[in-house]
Amino acid sequence: MSKALKAKDQLVRILVPAGKAAPTPPVGPALGARGVKSMDFCKEFNARTAHIEPGVPTPTLITVEPDRTFSFITKTPPTTYLLKKTAGIEKGTGRPGHEITGTISLKHVYEVAKIKAKDTHLKHLKLESIASTVIGTARSLGLQVVP
Repeated sequence: MSKALKAKDQLVRILVPAGKAAPTPPVGPALGARGVKSMDFCKEFNARTAHIEPGVPTPTLITVEPDRTFSFITKTPPTTYLLKKTAGIEKGTGRPGHEITGTISLKHVYEVAKIKAKDTHLKHLKLESIASTVIGTARSLGLQVVP
């Protein structure tokens, strides 16, 4: 009376520095637990992100199929990383809205929004709405947006 269960694809989300993937944590344990050879992923990931500046955090969606093969999609760096790099700060404020850690212009906000607009889940949004979310993220980092 038992039915054969159909195995499903597993989705793994990790943040990997561009060009610096190694079979150490977080990559090794995340893929090893699912039976994927992490070295194969690292070689392919490093080759695919060779054009990006080394060390830039790259969100990656890895789809592990039942036969232990994988495919992955890389996304644009996190908005907070881009804003901190643009403003030249190490980290955001501990008290958003009360302390200002730096300033950023609207021109920079739109440049970050153009980079983020390349992500597949943001393709349907207008640039203005992406820019407004970037401004909200900037405020939560303690950055003041000036015209």
